[in-house]
Amino acid sequence: MKAVIGISGASGAGLGIKLAFALDEICDTHLIVSNGARDVLSFESGISLDNMLLDFKGKIYQNTDLSAQISSGSFMSDVVFITPCSISTLGKIASGISDTLITRVAAVALKQRQRLVLGVREMPFSTLNLEQMAKLSSYGAVIAPPVLGYYADSKSVDEIENFIIGKWLDAANIKNKFYKRWQEI
Repeated sequence: MKAVIGISGASGAGLGIKLAFALDEICDTHLIVSNGARDVLSFESGISLDNMLLDFKGKIYQNTDLSAQISSGSFMSDVVFITPCSISTLGKIASGISDTLITRVAAVALKQRQRLVLGVREMPFSTLNLEQMAKLSSYGAVIAPPVLGYYADSKSVDEIENFIIGKWLDAANIKNKFYKRWQEI
């Protein structure tokens, strides 16, 4: 299985890193981190991206590298995650703008009818944001904001994050045990 993870410059970028490591254990993983995401990661965690990714085995791309292999439909990824997906990135994808590697892989996923999971990170959503999400959903994208699931009986921030990552993996039909499911509580 080939998975592409794009991390855009929205709060919660650490969730994207955590997802990348989870996928790195089970598939061929390709990671893109925008400059905005680098800034958010540093601000929110106090740790540099390079230090966060010391043990990452997958391939890492620059968001400016539009000639990267993953930008082509012939790459044939099984799933593309944009997690978190900033409102700017959402708007570009909904408008067909492919000016970064993250938006290009999303456009390719849509045209190839591959699974595209967007962890849209904003609150509240404007009417325009909701229209963009509805439009992309109608094209086959899975809109999966990082929303808490209280039934998972999370006791820590780590367990809350695991719930969200587990739900993103569920949206991509990837079996996982990241959270307590309804029948397990």
